[in-house]
Amino acid sequence: MERHKTSRCINKKLVLILLILAKAAAFQSSTNNDPKITSLVARGWLDDFVSAPSKSPKVIVPDDFQTPEPQPLTLTRPSDLPSVLKSSLALALRLGTGAFVLGWKIDTLMAPDDDGKYALSLGPFRIRDSSSVLATAPRPVKPLILYEYDASPYCKRVREMMNLLDLSVEYRPCPGARQGKFSDDLFQRTGQRTVPYLIDPNTGTELFESNDQIDYLLQTYGPADKGLYDTKALWPITFEAFSLVTSTIAALVRDMPASRRQSNARSDNEDMIPLELWGYECSPFVRPVREKLGALCLPHVLISSSRGSANRNRMIERTGRFQVPYLVDPNTGIEMYEGPEIVEYLESVYTVAAAEDEE
Repeated sequence: MERHKTSRCINKKLVLILLILAKAAAFQSSTNNDPKITSLVARGWLDDFVSAPSKSPKVIVPDDFQTPEPQPLTLTRPSDLPSVLKSSLALALRLGTGAFVLGWKIDTLMAPDDDGKYALSLGPFRIRDSSSVLATAPRPVKPLILYEYDASPYCKRVREMMNLLDLSVEYRPCPGARQGKFSDDLFQRTGQRTVPYLIDPNTGTELFESNDQIDYLLQTYGPADKGLYDTKALWPITFEAFSLVTSTIAALVRDMPASRRQSNARSDNEDMIPLELWGYECSPFVRPVREKLGALCLPHVLISSSRGSANRNRMIERTGRFQVPYLVDPNTGIEMYEGPEIVEYLESVYTVAAAEDEE
């Protein structure tokens, strides 16, 4: 009789284990549609229940790493002055395109300081801004995907339009359009190595040609009523000759960033979980971080944070402050501000020397 009870107990445990494994398998199959759950699998948190073939490579933060204290609008190192000046010149060449969202407006000059929302403090003023046209515009559920590289003038005008429309986008760097695994992926997918290449997982749309992408973004994620804004405000992007010439000069000023895959970049960087970068295209403080991510071929989701962006309030809700660049690395769990320190962090974690130190 005792043996019979024991047998029944063992059978119940086996059934329970099988149910757990079945649920885990179903859970894994659902991760294709949920990036947050995909991150759980990729980080190995579900390894006890299910095998994760897409597990991201191992990365380790250096023992001496310390998260820097945020210092907004401060040049923390004199040696970074030339880079800031070059980025500022590039910004001026592009007339500050992408620094403000479409339909940017000032809501008030005297915003309260205790309502948990973003406002720019200037002397006695607290300036709160927003978009007059994007609040009711369609928003993508999933981030768009763009194969690109930083120095390409064609890619730049698409990135600027994404900032203008306050869209979050996953960038997949293809240095020089022909280097890195993402370029190989693009060739396998399309038979070409032409960037920019846009994928919208929300509609199933895939597009070459920057002009077509710009038109698509405006039609799909811009204001439904085109009479709400002056289309002439888009001319620094839509006037193709001007945008290509000035974007090329801006890239030359910045020494053609991310045109080549960094020689000591880890070979598995493209397999990492996409990093998350809060910022916007023309920010002199964000620019070096974007360039480093591109040179290292690291996939990353840019959370657009131009002036008037709704994402500024979201950062306040998340961190209690607004400052860009702000990096979230799901591969290590690190979250940090300060551009120069972020660049150093990426260099220390995602290069061959760093990978050798982990072994």
